[in-house]
Amino acid sequence: MEKHIQLPLTEELAKALHAGDTVYLSGTIYTSRDAGHKRMCEALARGEELPFDPTDATIYYVGPTPAKPGQVIGSAGPTTSGRMDAYAPTMMSVGARGMIGKGARLPEVVEAMKKYHGVYFGAIGGAGALLAKCIKKAELIAYEDLGAEALRRLEVEDMPLFVIIDSAGNNLYEMGREEYLKAHKE
Repeated sequence: MEKHIQLPLTEELAKALHAGDTVYLSGTIYTSRDAGHKRMCEALARGEELPFDPTDATIYYVGPTPAKPGQVIGSAGPTTSGRMDAYAPTMMSVGARGMIGKGARLPEVVEAMKKYHGVYFGAIGGAGALLAKCIKKAELIAYEDLGAEALRRLEVEDMPLFVIIDSAGNNLYEMGREEYLKAHKE
């Protein structure tokens, strides 16, 4: 099913999304990769606040290239999500609900998604220039020393994604494999 989503990703909205849905996200998302996630989780462990309010937030696992003159941002393709698996449950425990990336997730992340009603969106790898066209505003908000992995706030419009894992733990990758095997058994 195709859905146009206006962020933030509330619990109610997350529960309405299903593995396999095509979505077009609009609103505020944040960027971070493994170095940024590590820093945020270390800050949380010390009892510090994050540089943004994680409540109902969606985090895009991306390290965008520098913007060329006249552009908001450079190429912004997804990073392999498994690199954030060690940090995703902690981020969800403080309110972050949506994750955008590519590739499979560990069972511990799926369990946290079920517990905190998270959603994992898949972006198409290799389509960074196309995805960047959906980004209307980019603002550095923390960790400038991390370069491409710095924490940014992005305003996006109709960013095309797929629901890979929904808040009930349904996984499009597994569903697709099962359908393929079933179709080729007959």
